[in-house]
Amino acid sequence: MRTLKDTSKHVSLSLLGLSLAALPAAADEAPTPQAVMREARRSVLTDGIEKAEAVRIGGIDQWISVRGRHKDNPLLLFLHGGPGFTALPTAYFYQGEWEEYFTVAHWDQRGAGKTYALAPPDKVKPTMTVDRMVADAEEVAAYLRKTYGKKRIVLVGHSWGTVLGVKLARMHPDWFDAYVGIGQVVDLPKNETLGYEATLAAAKADGNKKAIADLESIAPFPDPKDPARTLANLGKERRWLMHYEVRGWRAPDWHGAEVWRYSPDVTDKDMQARDEGLDLSLAAFWGPITQLSLTKENRFAVPVILFHGRHDRTASAQLADSWFATVQAPSKKLVWFEDSAHMVHEEEPGKVLVQLVQDVLPLTRGK
Repeated sequence: MRTLKDTSKHVSLSLLGLSLAALPAAADEAPTPQAVMREARRSVLTDGIEKAEAVRIGGIDQWISVRGRHKDNPLLLFLHGGPGFTALPTAYFYQGEWEEYFTVAHWDQRGAGKTYALAPPDKVKPTMTVDRMVADAEEVAAYLRKTYGKKRIVLVGHSWGTVLGVKLARMHPDWFDAYVGIGQVVDLPKNETLGYEATLAAAKADGNKKAIADLESIAPFPDPKDPARTLANLGKERRWLMHYEVRGWRAPDWHGAEVWRYSPDVTDKDMQARDEGLDLSLAAFWGPITQLSLTKENRFAVPVILFHGRHDRTASAQLADSWFATVQAPSKKLVWFEDSAHMVHEEEPGKVLVQLVQDVLPLTRGK
């Protein structure tokens, strides 16, 4: 007769056997992290959407990636920052759970990322204007609405993408369920001045002689009389701004920006294209955007929601707060992220997911 001890042992071995049987056989050659991630997030549902392709937008081929677990879910268009700083390389890091509630579209803008690689930059650069970028965004939104059968979509902008987002939401309120601004840009001249002043003050309080010398050497920053000089000094200013922007709340050696190295969506060649596209975009846009202000663009016919990092100096939290107070919309909400600076969706991805589901998703239901 089998004892209780024997039975327990048999059950344990049986469970172990089942677990081992469920494991795949060891491969002759270990797959890359990118390949593992690509397979792990592959949709196994019959109504899932996974599509990445070049689409003719504004007379050139532009890259659009669309992912979601259920085709009937609301469609969300993410407008990346920069100009030229594509979001696709890090999207896998924070976006997976979004895809359970939304079908998420990423678009590499004119002259940026994968789109940069699709057309000769010398031919594209003369076409890179703020108006053309807004028109491109308009075409992308129209393409997505038609292709995926959505009367309205959710419009999300980050940083520079909020400039396009504000203009597009005001142009076509009947196209969108809501506008969500992450790291909302308001007034570029004031924004740069406030960021520089706060960074220099932090460097002096820290007794950082190198930072003080670098920052004082580029004064006045921004230079109102010479946008080209401001652009030439931007790298030096941004180095210290980002150093003190993050130092206020987290370890300055945080390596979250390196997650692109394991992305299933981009290659090293794609990242080289992003770097080159970023340089091209800044050169093309810096002059015009240094004079850009959305201060008076504050009336909307769609709900407006802002997600803003409390420690954000890249897109001034102070200016965003002041602008939001003037916004007129059917409904509005400002959500502060106390543990974030400028990259809210990467720094607090869990809270972003909660706010998207809690505040944005209800605005899409029944439409």
